Amino acid sequence: MKAALFLICLALPLVTAQSATAQAYPAKPIRLISPYPPGGGTDATARIIGQALAEQMGQQVVVDSRGGASGRIGTELAAKSLPDGYTLVLGNVAPLAILPGSGLKLAYDPVRDFSPISLIATSDYVLTVHPSLPATSVKQLIALAKSKPGELTYASSGILGGPHLAGELINLLAKVKLVHVPYKGNGPAAIAIMTGEATMMFGSGPSIVPHTKTGKLRALATTGKKRSMRELPAMNELLPGYEVTQWYGILAPAGTPREIIDRLQREIVKAIANPKVAQLFTNLGTDPVTNTPDEFLSLIRSEADKWGKVIRAANIRAE
Repeated sequence: MKAALFLICLALPLVTAQSATAQAYPAKPIRLISPYPPGGGTDATARIIGQALAEQMGQQVVVDSRGGASGRIGTELAAKSLPDGYTLVLGNVAPLAILPGSGLKLAYDPVRDFSPISLIATSDYVLTVHPSLPATSVKQLIALAKSKPGELTYASSGILGGPHLAGELINLLAKVKLVHVPYKGNGPAAIAIMTGEATMMFGSGPSIVPHTKTGKLRALATTGKKRSMRELPAMNELLPGYEVTQWYGILAPAGTPREIIDRLQREIVKAIANPKVAQLFTNLGTDPVTNTPDEFLSLIRSEADKWGKVIRAANIRAE
């Protein structure tokens, strides 16, 4: 009995110290790395959640934009940061689930080097075509692609991004040959479609919908598993097994204390539940959503497995 009491007494200071650490957090500004350049959807997403967390936690959240190499630079920086809860990263599908299966030598492991906290938003792409294309549905588009193998092209913001693999997934599931044409960003890709330089693209809602309303583009479907736009079918309805979703979530370096991870997860859930914050994400063309650290980890693993198979099947070479 005395030995047991002695061990309990020894453990108490450690438990008290851990509790004090959790209660004191955050005692200084938090850095949220955004692994893409300012002005894009990732940057806007980071600033929305950063401001919400700052207001709730009473401590500044500084968005640190570290763009480049399809998100690799900022993601690597986060992986090598101190696991003290004061450096976080806004992760998404490209650096965490696509690039690991591309054959590139990465300086980080998406599972081993991070502690997932929670998703914050998801969004579907919109499959759009030039209005002159004789296809007003995905069914007609696939039939046209089968009759003209290698003639239809799709523009994207670059190799190994979500929009690139969205087209490769059509090729694999529909057994067609759409030709990928990478551009330096979504803007140039959209211009290529509107001028007829390319046949189609997978774009974000806010950047596509206004042009469909003016007749410069024709939207055929959204890429998620279920409908995200009332007037458009989901690709999965027409091509079973098809699902391409962009997702954003917050992660910390591996080794960050669990009590800090749990605190941040609760704060994110609270922020996303705030109608004003949720509306900001909706205005951005994304759906606000949260999950647990374990669920987020499972998503990263399943997405990495999925896109790794697509990359190998399509024989995509990283550049």
